[in-house]
Amino acid sequence: MEFPILETKRLNLLEIKEDHVDHIFIIFSNKEVTKYYGMSPFTQKEQAENIIQSFSKNFQEKRSIRWGIVLKETGEFVGTVGLNNLLLSSKRTEIGYDLLPEYWRKGIISEAVESVVHYCFEMLDLYRIGAVTFPENESSYKLLLKLGFKKEGLLRGYIYQNDKSNDAFVFSLIKPDWKK
Repeated sequence: MEFPILETKRLNLLEIKEDHVDHIFIIFSNKEVTKYYGMSPFTQKEQAENIIQSFSKNFQEKRSIRWGIVLKETGEFVGTVGLNNLLLSSKRTEIGYDLLPEYWRKGIISEAVESVVHYCFEMLDLYRIGAVTFPENESSYKLLLKLGFKKEGLLRGYIYQNDKSNDAFVFSLIKPDWKK
């Protein structure tokens, strides 16, 4: 399967490659970005190299797709958006995203997620897209609700981060609701 490049009005969503290692390191070493990510901030470039390799491997194995978010106007690499736990045979996946704090509240993630949701339902013919957020990450779950996701409930002790198990909200968007 060839990597799907997506384009929106302001964004190019592209394959994350080895030459993006500096960008990935900057994003994932930022404490604000990883605060609700389910992992500790990166401290070494090698971690960025490893995650890029895992993005590529998981894409080749059809288990996930991770796009780099690049602003068309400036060419800046500002975040990532992607599908985790992609199960084509079960017609479902989970979506996740991250963005450098200086680009928050500019509609960038909304635009990227809308494009990926469209790709999921139209090109991959999926039925369900899930999303998991920390209950404290209000801006993330409000975004999901705005995009039509429904809150399904609380996953107790679901995300292990900062040496403890944290609860998480689970959301979903199913194809019939999206088509409305």
